[in-house]
Amino acid sequence: MKGWQFTETNAPLKLVEQPDPTPKPNEVVLDLKASGLCHTDVGILHDPSWGPMVAAPVIIGHETAGLITQVGTEVTNFKVGDRVAVSPQNPDTGQTIGAFRDGGYADKLVVPAMQLVPLPDNVSFLQGAAATDAGMSAYHPLFVVGKAKKGMKVGIIGIGGLGQFATNMAVIEGCEVYVADTKSSSRDWAMKVGATAAYENILDLKQHHLDLIIDFAGFDTTTNEAIEAVNVGGTVVVVGMGILHSTINTGTLIFNNIKLIGNSGGTPDDIAEVLKYFATGKMQPMLETIDYDQIPEGLNRVQSGDIAGRLVATRE
Repeated sequence: MKGWQFTETNAPLKLVEQPDPTPKPNEVVLDLKASGLCHTDVGILHDPSWGPMVAAPVIIGHETAGLITQVGTEVTNFKVGDRVAVSPQNPDTGQTIGAFRDGGYADKLVVPAMQLVPLPDNVSFLQGAAATDAGMSAYHPLFVVGKAKKGMKVGIIGIGGLGQFATNMAVIEGCEVYVADTKSSSRDWAMKVGATAAYENILDLKQHHLDLIIDFAGFDTTTNEAIEAVNVGGTVVVVGMGILHSTINTGTLIFNNIKLIGNSGGTPDDIAEVLKYFATGKMQPMLETIDYDQIPEGLNRVQSGDIAGRLVATRE
């Protein structure tokens, strides 16, 4: 098998060839068909603070989907030929593919069967890969942590890969959705999929008395402005890690009884719910494709912000 291996911070990815994996009793082997490129991998490549969270050398990439080609002796709920998406994190160990074990920037992957999520027949590998991280990481803070439901006023900050999923799902669910993003093209997209209003400035959300705001940007001031913009007694969930610190107005937080919650990732059940949204045909995040051999260049584009939605490497 071949894959793009991370060796050390600020070193280029290395294309390696190694023996094809064989499954342990509780594992399966996949031929990978689609793998999403995530800003987390940009962090792994260039930010030394990620070092303790990565067992280098390792093939990175943590959002992927493929076809089962081998099953371990103890695997009974999946079979060869099944189409599946892969939940990035092992629910028992907490370890993530593409960090503690080889991940999705490869042509094959061995992974515990407990991390698999079946792909509905009308959901593509491309959509399945995007659902595993971007979709899951939007669904969990929105519906599980934020308790979004029909009729709720919801604000979305940052209409990139995750924000698009959240906006799409909240609209489908019947929420009243308001978005903030500095890019006019992102605001236009949000309005096309059913957002009620879209703004360049986060504080413009304040006039709508929002019950919930999800910050998918996480660029310091975005979190503080979310606290200022949410309604009294409202909830702000921080997902974005644009900058790993923020200065907030604790006076507003305290006197307005605002709940400020961080959220990372989700569960295989969350991914299954995202796939249901795709199966409706109403979910339309912007998904751009490249070949697997273009992954290093693709990550450069992710780093520079040159992606409108989600970039996914695909293989037929």
